[in-house]
Amino acid sequence: MVLVRLAYDCDVLVIGGGIVGLSTAYAITRAAPGTRVTVLEKEPGPARHQTGRNSGVIHSGIYYRPGSLKARYAVRGAAEMVKFCAEYGIAHSVTGKLIVATDRSELPRLHALVQRGRENGIPVRELCASQIMEYEPEVRGLAAIHVGTTGICDFVAVARQLAHGSGAEIHYGTRVVRIDRRPELGVAALTAAGDVVRGRVLVNCAGLYSDEIARLTGDDPDVQIVPFRGEYYELARPELVRGLVYPVPDPAFPFLGVHLTRGIDGGVHVGPNAVPALAREGYGWGTVRWRELGSTLTWPGSWRIARRHWRYGAGELRRSLSKAAFTDAVGRLLPGVSEADLVPTAAGVRAQAVLRDGTLVDDFLIREGARTVHVLNAPSPAATASLPIGREVARRALSGL
Repeated sequence: MVLVRLAYDCDVLVIGGGIVGLSTAYAITRAAPGTRVTVLEKEPGPARHQTGRNSGVIHSGIYYRPGSLKARYAVRGAAEMVKFCAEYGIAHSVTGKLIVATDRSELPRLHALVQRGRENGIPVRELCASQIMEYEPEVRGLAAIHVGTTGICDFVAVARQLAHGSGAEIHYGTRVVRIDRRPELGVAALTAAGDVVRGRVLVNCAGLYSDEIARLTGDDPDVQIVPFRGEYYELARPELVRGLVYPVPDPAFPFLGVHLTRGIDGGVHVGPNAVPALAREGYGWGTVRWRELGSTLTWPGSWRIARRHWRYGAGELRRSLSKAAFTDAVGRLLPGVSEADLVPTAAGVRAQAVLRDGTLVDDFLIREGARTVHVLNAPSPAATASLPIGREVARRALSGL
């Protein structure tokens, strides 16, 4: 591939048509009208992976370290997402949610969440055991907090609206296989179909493949995407749950635990757990991609995670392989649930960035190179925070033009 000066197909070339990539395209054209943006997405439509396979929750931002990108962007993004959905007629509801402690050992962590919520500017109400039933008659716990700003929405519809509103040229079914980056000129992406798309700046919003795209540009991301599958059930008796019910999370992990979410369609999703996936798109145990699995297994951080957190991982694996064990986990919050109440439904895969030392990256991670901006860690609550994330990525991309 040869770059010719001024022979650009676009000003900004975005790889990835999930909600973050489309929000970036939307933000660029809003901030700098007339900027030509092209989005390349390997799937036949938008939001086919993390965006379209999550719980649909608009997160409040209560879990995240004060001052972090996750905290700032989730709090801001939740309010903006509700406004965006209302403006464009996208299904949504501000439901509030309960975070419930079911064991005395969880009470200090629950109280810490109250403090964190206040530091992040999120109103919370502390509840005793009897008050829990005012919100959720079938849920039991020792104490809880109610977070009123949590909601639900159709993130796939949001992604479609962002795509439409961006005015970007979007190419679905277009997989990038090679990138030529020339700092003095720009970037050229070769697709699997043999086409070349040239841009002045490249934005990498490739989610599960963001580290690989970064390496194709010649930048070293210094992280590895390790895929974790989240398995869900649907509640056969949705009347057992009115809204959103979460356990108290373990602060050592970026996962929120098995929770119950009444979606915009009225159904109740239960899950997810978190088990290593055997492929970046490994939505079931039967999906194995040996090259991708080998990439995970040869990353030093993967083995350090396993050694450090094997007890936690064993519990998650047990709940994956045993419906009875999964039911027991749900039953801590919802004692009336039975195995027959849980109907398997579509799984999701979390694109979790892991450092060489085995640290799970716990904040959004955006890095820049010459003519490149890479979004290297944007799992939950990225859908909630997608509008402010998009603006930040757009700001960096436009500064490189």
